[in-house]
Amino acid sequence: MKIFLLLFLLFISLLYAQNDKNDLQYETSPYLKQHENNPVHWHAWNTKTLLKAQKEHKAIFLSIGYSTCHWCHVMAKESFENKKIAKLLNKYFIAIKVDREEMPQIDALYQNIFYHVHKRTGGWPLSVFMTPQREVFSITGYIPPQKESYSEGFSKLIQELARLYNNKKVLQKKIRKIQTAVKTNVKLFFTQNKNISLDTLKKSIQKSFDDICIGFGTGRKFPEAAKLSLMMDLAVLTKNKKLQKNSFEMLDVMALRGLYDQIGGGFFRYSIDVNWEIPHFEKMLYNQAELIPLYVRAYTLKSKKLYKNIVQETIAMVDKRFLKHNLYWSASNADSEGKEGAFFIFTTKEIQQALKNNPYAAEIRDALGFSIEGNFKNKVHINFETQTRPPCFALFRKNLYQLKAKKTYPFIDKKINTAWNAMMIEALYKASAIDKKYAKTADKNLAALEKLMLRKGELYHQTIFGVKPKQKGLLEDYSFFISALIAGYEVDYDAKKLDFAEYLLNLAKSKFCKKGVWYLSDDALHVKAGLNDKYYTSPLSKMLQNIIKLAALKASFSYEKLAHKSINSLKQELIQKQADVPALAQAYLMQDLGVVVLKSSKENLLKNAKIMQKIKYPYVLSEAKEYNDFLACTLRRCFAKSKNLNSVIQIIDTNFIRK
Repeated sequence: MKIFLLLFLLFISLLYAQNDKNDLQYETSPYLKQHENNPVHWHAWNTKTLLKAQKEHKAIFLSIGYSTCHWCHVMAKESFENKKIAKLLNKYFIAIKVDREEMPQIDALYQNIFYHVHKRTGGWPLSVFMTPQREVFSITGYIPPQKESYSEGFSKLIQELARLYNNKKVLQKKIRKIQTAVKTNVKLFFTQNKNISLDTLKKSIQKSFDDICIGFGTGRKFPEAAKLSLMMDLAVLTKNKKLQKNSFEMLDVMALRGLYDQIGGGFFRYSIDVNWEIPHFEKMLYNQAELIPLYVRAYTLKSKKLYKNIVQETIAMVDKRFLKHNLYWSASNADSEGKEGAFFIFTTKEIQQALKNNPYAAEIRDALGFSIEGNFKNKVHINFETQTRPPCFALFRKNLYQLKAKKTYPFIDKKINTAWNAMMIEALYKASAIDKKYAKTADKNLAALEKLMLRKGELYHQTIFGVKPKQKGLLEDYSFFISALIAGYEVDYDAKKLDFAEYLLNLAKSKFCKKGVWYLSDDALHVKAGLNDKYYTSPLSKMLQNIIKLAALKASFSYEKLAHKSINSLKQELIQKQADVPALAQAYLMQDLGVVVLKSSKENLLKNAKIMQKIKYPYVLSEAKEYNDFLACTLRRCFAKSKNLNSVIQIIDTNFIRK
């Protein structure tokens, strides 16, 4: 009898423990799962939750973040795990938690509101207070638990906003003020240009470039791969030596300073300082995927060994940390063992130990500069202040790598995101210009991604291992998948890849393009696709580039018309923002200057792949045709034909690059 009683009590305790969790226990997102044990009664974003808010006449508190976001974790620890704050939040609000990587369309919607209200870009965590009808009456970012100079404390703020919600007259005034701000075009960062051209883009990108610390902007530095790619295009198209110099300087600084993990390989998300010395230590799959092709391109131009090393090391890091069963996980955290950057930094004693018996210890110390004395919390984050890595760096790195092996690697977000996987697959196809083995890996990973995420002819957005994908694909999934297929086609000329890309394009058009407007998702939210490339390339701009490329490769005037119509609808914003919407600017240049297709037999193209890398004009594609000669064509005419590939390349560059 006692045994039965003990079993019953055990069952009750387990049931209670299970019920002690909030609704996020039923979600698969790693970020949402991190909050399932919070005392806050979190809900996922869905119809059921939104109806609950309306039924109970309670305001909504929406918190948007992601699993490897440092300040999201700080706010969680300070506030969402605090029982007193949780009690207030549960009393006055329906609390909703959103993973911005799972639902980027929701994040985009509220980041846009934040931008218009505060006249600056937002970030994460994003904190939104709104009515059950989703009318926003307050929007901010990180909220401290106690009052600080920049914000009221969370406990008091909850109570103030609860009173505001119950004062309908003041509430409506606040709502109208925010709605008016959103409807008003923000002109703060816009230029006064009246047209768009190579010259205006050149001036725009030069204006945004920091010549002193190298990079874009004068604050903390992001890699901004799309903008750097545009700069490299403009350097060629305008024969501008300063832009070319700036491009290579930025590639060098990112590779040698703190943005890059000198010991383990791969790029951190951004630098918290203007000098690229100390990064935010999280690693995102998309950063690796978008930067690899730029270093491949730079290596083909300059043959600088550093660039090749960066490509190889970054791919090796991604394979080691993120790859499983030919699919990629999403990101790794900045923190390990409860401390920011702990896995990636070293004590001064460890640095000296690693330099022991190194014949070039003095040169390495010189290359490290003042950072050797401690540049992050009295410890050392490796930075080199030289133009290249110091001699005998490999031995130094090996010794430090062995020290790192004893540490715990940061948390890895193990969700499989279709768009980001596709980005990485494209990066591998591009990297095959350095080593052909990467193309074989890309093919295997592409097949695995297609098998997992293509269901009943449609793409799905994300999942985790062992769980069937449930969320249908977003614009970004189609954009980057198509781009990867086109890149893959140009490596092996498998027509099936091009046909599949065309199939996905037409499906994407039917799902996301409504009356000439592109949307981020095919749902009731109707969030228009934006043009922000700061973190990774805008899915809309990438899709427009895809359409232009497929128009050229498929000789399709209907695709050309679609691209022209879509770009035309965005032209005013392009004129205003210029190089600050770099991927759209590239799409415009592709359309305006023309895409060239180099045509020949598959055998000829494969045999001459190295020679084709000499082409300077950035908007050249290659297509396998049953031709013995090499033909260079635009959509409407062929303008060069020869058995000598070098002579055709010369004609392309002469005709399409500014004299």
